[in-house]
Amino acid sequence: MIEGFKPPCVVFQTRVRDESIDGPNPFRWEAVNSDALLKGKRVAIFSLPGAFTPTCSTYQLPGFEANYDAIKAMGVDEVYCISVNDAFVMNAWAKAQDIQNVKVIPDGSGNFTRFMGMLIGKNHVGFGNRSWRYMTVINDGVVEKWWQEPGINNDGEDEDPYGQTTPENMVSYLKSVK
Repeated sequence: MIEGFKPPCVVFQTRVRDESIDGPNPFRWEAVNSDALLKGKRVAIFSLPGAFTPTCSTYQLPGFEANYDAIKAMGVDEVYCISVNDAFVMNAWAKAQDIQNVKVIPDGSGNFTRFMGMLIGKNHVGFGNRSWRYMTVINDGVVEKWWQEPGINNDGEDEDPYGQTTPENMVSYLKSVK
């Protein structure tokens, strides 16, 4: 991925709380267009292999949550976590991680991830298609800065590097361009 790339317009199928719905699951479906998330604002996106997985749950998502205010203070309107998981899984993961600020975006069918060139096969561990770990700053619908982990693979190796796509690298970049 290169700076200047315009991500595709896709629809994310999300579940949002609706107080008008009774019962233990007061959520309704809401289709969210990626253009609505990206155009006219500056956003930080990080994508990862899967909800509830070790590196994603121990470091990446909680790290971005802990750095949310610092990232926003440097001219970012929103921080999104995208994963090839459905809305039920993403919402349950955010709840289990006590995420209050980072917005989790379910790319259940992997369309956005595929168009970003980051869809990989993790069939060897029973995951199916997932996202390679990447992060980006998108400014008014255009990639401003791009990071991805080295060694993108589809070949059965279970390398899961995590060094380029840290919240600390995001903060460092944002400080350098502020």
